[in-house]
Amino acid sequence: MTTQRTTGPGTEGAARQVLARDGRTVDRPVGGGSGATFPLAYVRTGPRTDVPPVVVLPGGPGLASVLPYVRLRADAARRGLDVLMVEHRGIGLSRRDAGGAELPRSAVTVAAVVDDVAAVLDDAGVERAVLYGSSYGTYVAQVFGARHPDRVAAMVLDSPVLDPPSDLTLSRRHRRRLLWDGALRDGDDPALADVAAAVRALADDVPAAELAHVVQVVHEFAGPDVLHRLLLARRAGRLLAVWDRVASLGAGESEGTGVPFVMEPDLVAGIMYDELGFGLPPDGGPLDPQLAFADAAARHAARDTAPPGGAATAGRDAPAGAVPTGPGTVDLPAALPAFAWPTAVLSGERDLRTPRPVAQRVVDLVPGAVLVPLTATGHSALDTHRRAALLAAHAATVGAVPRLPALADRLAALPRRGPSRLVGTAVTAVVRATTRHP
Repeated sequence: MTTQRTTGPGTEGAARQVLARDGRTVDRPVGGGSGATFPLAYVRTGPRTDVPPVVVLPGGPGLASVLPYVRLRADAARRGLDVLMVEHRGIGLSRRDAGGAELPRSAVTVAAVVDDVAAVLDDAGVERAVLYGSSYGTYVAQVFGARHPDRVAAMVLDSPVLDPPSDLTLSRRHRRRLLWDGALRDGDDPALADVAAAVRALADDVPAAELAHVVQVVHEFAGPDVLHRLLLARRAGRLLAVWDRVASLGAGESEGTGVPFVMEPDLVAGIMYDELGFGLPPDGGPLDPQLAFADAAARHAARDTAPPGGAATAGRDAPAGAVPTGPGTVDLPAALPAFAWPTAVLSGERDLRTPRPVAQRVVDLVPGAVLVPLTATGHSALDTHRRAALLAAHAATVGAVPRLPALADRLAALPRRGPSRLVGTAVTAVVRATTRHP
């Protein structure tokens, strides 16, 4: 069945204009039981040099590459970076087959996406590349490394995903230690003790999913001081409009058709809920990240297990949200010790989605990998601190990955660029203008 989608004025035209200027398509098999092919779109910008190009793999899943990252590629080109970006199958310019039909969800898998990236390298005449992955893109990069190790020159893993069930355990433990228990360790921001107390004080007044989401967003984008002020204001019945606006951020990113050619989560739902663990159930504890996905995950499970016109019966032997194994899947913790290329792991100090313990586990598994800790930074430097991201990518192209940890503080202190940083700027300005320091 074809989903009815409304394209914003000029959005498709703008995407196709970028593709016509900077890229091309390569025919790829749809798979998933279909014998059709589809045009996989990709763009390449910047000077061709004697160093490997950088394949940038953004987060999501569901995030497009061609249109949302025009400015990033322009900045990269000014820095002399040769950048390739692939429009993920099932999204934007890679959404439909040669006959105009949407790709089946069964054809949109991580294994297929990884092989699409390899096909783009073939089409572009690239033997080896630096892979820069952000969030979900790090998962794609690592699976690519496991399946195509001869094509990797180096990796930058920004806010890495490793093993969804284990990552979730570490994320819950990390966010509860900092923002619920206030059990701080050396190096933690002392202000977090008061933040944790304010979170606990508000827990009976605000729905658990809403509280978890607002705490995550404000902590990552604006920091502990602004979060503390907002929590105290909310408890006093003030700044309700600001609170509600923050609580609504990200709505539509986990299901539905999203924003065409920008964020389209519907056809990647299988990756999201079945491969990446978005459908893993909440555990009943505070600040659980899974609360944000619980309703959408239940609808995904019901839709995918229900026969036409009947009740859900198929697949009941598998627990809801279970991460599958089988042909095409990769055990990344087992695969990473074989990675033989320079690897930098970027980790934001404030990241609650793929927090420092997950990043450290990746570093521990990859021989010679280095941790690049970024202070006052949340999730995905690619989207919140573009200059740091591009400098890390450049270092990977010229063999300077081992130098990055010593430059981490300087990278973090650079002026912030990137679309997502505007969230923190706006929230900080409003909260600080209307509240006093506690």
